Amino acid sequence: MTESDPVTRHFLRDDDLSPAEQAEILDLAVELKRDRFAVQPLAGPQTVAVIFDKSSTRTRVSFAVGIADLGGSPLIISTANSQLGGKETPSDTARVLERMVSAIVWRTYGQAGLEEMARGTTVPVVNALSDDFHPCQLLADLLTMREHRGDLAGQTLVFLGDGACNMAQSYLLAGATAGMHVRIASPAGYTPNAQVVADAASIAAQTGGSVELFTDPVAAVTGVDIVITDTWVSMGKEEEKAARLADLGAYRVDAALMAHAKPDAHFMHCLPADRGFEVTADVIDGAQSIIWDEAENRLHAQKALLVWLLAQNSQNTSSNAA
Repeated sequence: MTESDPVTRHFLRDDDLSPAEQAEILDLAVELKRDRFAVQPLAGPQTVAVIFDKSSTRTRVSFAVGIADLGGSPLIISTANSQLGGKETPSDTARVLERMVSAIVWRTYGQAGLEEMARGTTVPVVNALSDDFHPCQLLADLLTMREHRGDLAGQTLVFLGDGACNMAQSYLLAGATAGMHVRIASPAGYTPNAQVVADAASIAAQTGGSVELFTDPVAAVTGVDIVITDTWVSMGKEEEKAARLADLGAYRVDAALMAHAKPDAHFMHCLPADRGFEVTADVIDGAQSIIWDEAENRLHAQKALLVWLLAQNSQNTSSNAA
């Protein structure tokens, strides 16, 4: 790549977006939720490759439906039935796919594979989940918070449970980018990556947000606007289930813990949920829960992201040609 080559925009982690860009995408998501078929940059139809290393419900459905809404055709690929991850490197796969598709969406394990794929292609690559981050989910979550609570800046959220999981780390980066006060409550041995915490703190210093780590779940929840958790046993960690249930039991979100949040606080969970483990049924099904709006908003937020990325890369290409 030379200095004159256009720079392709990707979405591999939450801080790939500036605060202004994040807000722009959320504004666009609001418009697309109001009128699902108003914008169709993939008309043709153009194809988007959606690659899965891991099983999926919400990611698969929301991207497939969203790409179709945008006038395109989703090409669902399982790595179990492709050369990716076997004989072929992510960068080689990307160079093949870019000749045929307009974007690549990948739900995978290691973040390094996504970064390699992005370096090897001129079409946008989207992280649909990795072991380190889940940035598309966070766009949906921020959209949901905005719908129910108004401006994001100054709101306080707490994530309870495995602070080293992809959701906790994405909350740190995306929440700080939105100017929110982000709390992570987890026991020793389950804390977020130190560099991710430092990156989030640096962003928060510019946006007016903050980042704070807790070990006491009650102290962490006290006075917050939004209470969040996720499954304690993610894909690939099934053999650790017994130990995780023992280590994280004090961080279960039940009515008693929710009572320490603000009276109008909301509960969120990206799903799927292990009911009775990280959250009790009375909370996830209760009046404070907004999980179904959260699930639907994967569709609208991801459509907005794709529209934005395609527009950015089109502008970069046009500017370079000029």
